[in-house]
Amino acid sequence: MLSLTQNTSRQREILEIVLGNGWDYMRGLLVGNKSNEPQLPPPEVLRKILVELGPVYVKLGQLLSTRPDLLPPSYITALTALQARVPTIPWIEVEGLIRQQLHKPLEQVFATVNTIPIAAGSIAQIHRATLANGQEVAMKVQRPGIEKIVAQDVALIKGVAELVAVTDFGKEYDILAIADEFITALKAELDFTKEAVYTEQLRLNLSQSRWFDPDHLKIPAIYQDLTTQKLLVMEWLDGVPILEAENQVTITAQRRQEVTTLLFRAFFQQMFLDGFFHADPHPGNIFYLKNGGVALLDCGMIGRLDPRTQTILVEMLLAIVALDAKRCSQLTIELSESSENVNLSRLESDLDRMLRKYYNVSLSQINFSEVFYELLQISRKNKLRLPGNLGLYAKSIANLEGVARGFYPQINLLDEFKPLMTDLFSRQLLGDNPLQTALKTALDLKDLSLRSPRQIEVLLNRLSSESLQWNLRLKELDGLRRSVDDSANRLSFSILVGSLIMGAAIISTGTQTAQLSIIVDILFATASLLGLWLIFSILRSGRLK
Repeated sequence: MLSLTQNTSRQREILEIVLGNGWDYMRGLLVGNKSNEPQLPPPEVLRKILVELGPVYVKLGQLLSTRPDLLPPSYITALTALQARVPTIPWIEVEGLIRQQLHKPLEQVFATVNTIPIAAGSIAQIHRATLANGQEVAMKVQRPGIEKIVAQDVALIKGVAELVAVTDFGKEYDILAIADEFITALKAELDFTKEAVYTEQLRLNLSQSRWFDPDHLKIPAIYQDLTTQKLLVMEWLDGVPILEAENQVTITAQRRQEVTTLLFRAFFQQMFLDGFFHADPHPGNIFYLKNGGVALLDCGMIGRLDPRTQTILVEMLLAIVALDAKRCSQLTIELSESSENVNLSRLESDLDRMLRKYYNVSLSQINFSEVFYELLQISRKNKLRLPGNLGLYAKSIANLEGVARGFYPQINLLDEFKPLMTDLFSRQLLGDNPLQTALKTALDLKDLSLRSPRQIEVLLNRLSSESLQWNLRLKELDGLRRSVDDSANRLSFSILVGSLIMGAAIISTGTQTAQLSIIVDILFATASLLGLWLIFSILRSGRLK
């Protein structure tokens, strides 16, 4: 709450922007009132608000576009194309920052520098330059003063998250944890040394492959000795965004197919073999080079998948192709971080209803990224919390599929995946080193063969001595047991009350004496009190019917 009161001028500016766009819900949050359930504005309005709020909120919107497990598809689509309308920074300010970051005078490092930026984003802008040795490079320079803006807006984001966290929505989705995740990602964007490490790792991973020719795919080399937290110097690659290539050169249909196949295989390797993938393959980050090759740029956003998740996702893709709702539901539960309260039959029914739309649709017409988006939405509806990296995976597939269809409309993701399945399954089964895997399996079998006879002997001994015990725990059995106990207790009370009344009646029909009259009165009084207590307990339980 404190963070909302420390930035009153910025808070006033935000309030003016959101109210000017008709989003009244934010009024209550920003003035500190108790928040109700979050009410998002329409997708296009939200995108407009984020652009007007400035670079940090544009970056936040871009990060939100990677979470289809949280937002409906219409919002993901609107936020995916989110770009900041930011002015370029004058060269004199950029030059000052570059000189601060370099260990040598600027003139000794660069022979020439184009002072007009070739691109400008919310965090940095890029200049083309030539090193003293004649090598052409691209300089990514952080916008001066961006750290202060980020710190201020991050405090407000944290404050809003604290307000939303008290709602059922906030508790269900752990909004504070999500806000911390986004804030960490935002701050990571300010450290270009991390992007340098990610870029070099991708270059190493994609430098060899059995699925495509690495010579046709380029990742820019990083000049580590010139790279700092605020300055990133990389190899210059001469090309244009892939969807603009047809305006520059003539590309045949066969070449288009070869390029899309190259892209799919490169990303399948990243996702299903390396477990380390470029998580933002939008059209501006995939270049068609003048030499006919393809380049992946801007490697600052990276996704990771562990071997278990890789295996499940491959099976999920096959289950979607087979329109197998039952298998999809099982795999979804395996992927989830928490599935204690899931209704399996409802989940399966929702998935079956979703897949039924594709029963009579050709595989070439199925947009697999949209199917996976719907699967994430169904998981959210059924209270399944999936790992955040699945959002990056889905977003990457969606971006890649969109670029591929824009470049070569006849592309079919499944046709690209089929030739790799045998190799992929063998790699997942045997690993990168089949001999090592075989030896490990042999050792496991040996250990099992040594332990099994002893365990079977113990089991047989317990069976013969009748000392074997089974510890079973059935869901909701405790509630059933308590219900049965309550019913048995009430039945016993009813029998007791009836017995007391009958006993008193029998005694009263005999010879009347003062002592017997007292006993009869006591019995009737006791029976009446117990009967009233029984009736009261039944009425209080609310289960009279």
